[in-house]
Parts: sequence; structure tokens; C-alpha cells
Amino acid sequence: MKWSGFYRLMFPMMLWTLFSCAPKATVTEKAMDMPIDNRSDLEIATLAGGCFWCVEAVFQELNGVLKVESGYAGGHVANPTYKQVCYENTGHAETVQIYYDPKIISYQELLQVFFSVHDPTTLNRQGNDVGTQYRSVIFYRNDQEKELAEKAKADFAPALWDDPIVTEIVPFDTFYVAENYHQDYFNLNPNQPYCRVIINPKVDKFRKQFASKLKKTNE
Repeated sequence: MKWSGFYRLMFPMMLWTLFSCAPKATVTEKAMDMPIDNRSDLEIATLAGGCFWCVEAVFQELNGVLKVESGYAGGHVANPTYKQVCYENTGHAETVQIYYDPKIISYQELLQVFFSVHDPTTLNRQGNDVGTQYRSVIFYRNDQEKELAEKAKADFAPALWDDPIVTEIVPFDTFYVAENYHQDYFNLNPNQPYCRVIINPKVDKFRKQFASKLKKTNE
């Protein structure tokens, strides 16, 4: 009697499991569940274009970009702090590391956005932010990225800017993730004065210029 009662209880559940319309996990869904850093289907672009709060805010909104980290690259001191970088003691530039799906957005398209949303003609400066940590840099990981970066600097950027392009194109070495309070800064601090006065107009301009490349609002 115990076993028959057990089967009477379990049989409907077994049928539901076998014939449920709930979608089964696909390879793509399993990949999406993996930590971003471990996904082999993604590529990484490392760019410096002034204050990383500004650059991060822009690239976060691009369709095909899954993660953007603010940090430091191009220096000579291991594990630099924000204070050290601001004092220009480490040689680092404020940098963003962009994890993106090349099936959705290309490296070339990322470079087009990069040259459009910061001023690549001002050496060690973006607006009122002055210092070597605000220099414009493309950190390439392979020959293809180097070639695309050089082409974008030579052909695309001059069509946008009148003055000579001073963006550095250098091999990638090490990226150090910045302190937690720098991550997702614009979204978490929309009423901070720098965000309202500097970043918000930049993001609004970017959204109009690259409307077709933005993520859907429900993503």
C-alpha cells in the first residue's frame, strides 16, 4: 500500500517532467550562465579615453557588450590604487575593459564609438581632467587589433576631429581592476555633480549618435 500510494503521488510529477513545456537548457543558455570572464565566445577590448566613469557609462549601453570594468593599464607599478594613479606616480591610464560578443558587435565598431565619445586630439587631457592618467590609448592584444586600431586612427578619427590624433596604440600588458566604488559609477551615482554635468550630456549625445547600436530597454 505504501508503494502504490507513492506511485500515485509521483506519477503526475513524472509526467509533468517528461512533457512539460518548460524550455530545456541549451548550449547558449549554459554559456550565458557562465561567469563572463570564463566565456570563450567573448572577446575583450581594452581602451583608455579619459575618466573611466565616462567611458564605462557609454560602452555599457552597447548591444553586444556584456560587461565593462573600470581599471588601470599602461603603468609600471603592480596593483595601483586610485590615489597613486591620480598623483601620476604609476604611469597608468584610467582604462576600461570591455567584454563583448563579436557576433553582435565588432572590434571596429567599438573603436568607432571610442573615437566618437572622447577627444583623441588633446594630449593627457579630457576637458578639465588633466594628467597622464587621462591620455587616449588603445591597448591591442594581437596583430589584427593593432591593424584595426591603426586604420581607425588614420582614417576614421580624422574625419571627426580637425586636430591631429594623439591616441597611443600599444600592446596590452596588464589590466588592474579599480576599486569597487568606481564600478558602474554613473548608474549608481546619477545625481553626483560630475555625473550630471559631465557624464550625462556625453551619454545623451552618444545615445542619439548610436541609437541603432544600443541595447533594448528591457535588456
